[in-house]
Amino acid sequence: MKTYDIIVIGAGPVGLATAMYSGRLGMETLLLGKSIGGTILLTEKVENYPGFKSISSAALIEQFKDHAMDYKDKVKIMEREVIDIGKQEGIFHVRTNKEEFSCKAVVFTTGAKHKELEVSGSHEFLNKGVHYCALCDGPLYSGKVVAVIGGGDSAVIEALTLSKYAKKVYIVNKKAASWAESRNLDRMSKAKNVEIINNTNIAGIEGDKFVSRIILDRPYKGKKELALEAVFVAIGYIPISILAEKLGVELNEKRQIKINRRSETNAPGVYAAGDVTDAEFKQIITGVGEGVAAAFHASKFVG
Repeated sequence: MKTYDIIVIGAGPVGLATAMYSGRLGMETLLLGKSIGGTILLTEKVENYPGFKSISSAALIEQFKDHAMDYKDKVKIMEREVIDIGKQEGIFHVRTNKEEFSCKAVVFTTGAKHKELEVSGSHEFLNKGVHYCALCDGPLYSGKVVAVIGGGDSAVIEALTLSKYAKKVYIVNKKAASWAESRNLDRMSKAKNVEIINNTNIAGIEGDKFVSRIILDRPYKGKKELALEAVFVAIGYIPISILAEKLGVELNEKRQIKINRRSETNAPGVYAAGDVTDAEFKQIITGVGEGVAAAFHASKFVG
């Protein structure tokens, strides 16, 4: 079995950038991910990556992949779900749903998954009016009334996506004001069918076979019930760090991988970058920078 210099786990933009730079540095590199592109593909457009004023997420991922494959003599990309990892005698053993690989250093770019809404009805009505991707499921609600739960940038972007289809979009935000980027807030203010309800939590989701209303924890226009046909959840993300934890990698209280400025973890030969880490500011560009640092320092570790 071939032993790679570096295996990158996670095939989103950060993983692709990490693999590209690892190959550029002459490292025998394997990139593994359940699907190429990751959660960024759930977003329609990217408008904050330097060099591209506006680009579709799919087109950006294709650019990243093409760049990585410029080093195809060193870089191999495989769509594989990694299910286990271990280390013996200085070599990492990475097991996927199909086969096992080994390497001298590993970089986690596993990202994060959607945080689930935990209120009555949230699980019962999953895919029956409760959704986690406006780009995927928004077209189902053309001319309907829907709500987005959350107040950050993801929530506002979801609402803007839904505004193209829905008759009315409510944003239910537990805080006093949204903390989304100013540009997205400006767009939201211009969307005539988007309305934000601040200082309010969702207390429950009700309906018969499908969602027909949500229950709020405080009255809105005199009522705690809000009639609608879909709820889109955008309340944050949970880092996918369980594999790193198996290697003894230190996590913080949010289960994010703790890294230093070299993208090193506390475990020798283990690096991390992107949304899975404890970096305070998370964007594609910051994750890519962390991934490049990880590739560079991992190459030094491999020697």
